Amino acid sequence: MNQNRSTTDAAPGGPLTDELYQRLRSIAHGLLGAHSPGQTLQPTAVVHEAYLKLADADLAAFHDRNHFVSVGVRAMRQVIADYARRRGASKRGGDLCRVTFTELAAAGQLSPLELIAVDDALNQLVEADERQAQVVEMKFFGGMAMAEIAEALSISLTTAEREWRRARAWLQVRMAQGPG
Repeated sequence: MNQNRSTTDAAPGGPLTDELYQRLRSIAHGLLGAHSPGQTLQPTAVVHEAYLKLADADLAAFHDRNHFVSVGVRAMRQVIADYARRRGASKRGGDLCRVTFTELAAAGQLSPLELIAVDDALNQLVEADERQAQVVEMKFFGGMAMAEIAEALSISLTTAEREWRRARAWLQVRMAQGPG
């Protein structure tokens, strides 16, 4: 983390941990807010499950807050997608109309089926271009500003914006093709 902070700041219950926890919880709340009224997964549960995925990570391995948040966002995306899959969402909705990534991004909402589609597409994007996938996770799922993304990835703002445009185009094409 930031070298100017004392080690007690990063300790459980320390100011840094509390700040990051609240930020991740806010992001989780935003991710889950668009789901159906019967949604049983809660933001706190998502953050706790994500924490379990990150529990073995060394805090010193994170460059800064934004890097930690970006890794946390990825873990939360995986938790939510796994939850949607466990609920059998992929078995329902075969007659739903296809939506594009641009429509999802504009609406700021994800149904369980849409979340699974985005998650599958992002997993494919990781194979094609991992940095673009990181930009999408941070922007789309984490709600991070482009300047925060650039800082977290140690790239210029121009590069971050270019990667966002390319990733959106790639996802647009991939999601238009549908599953498979």
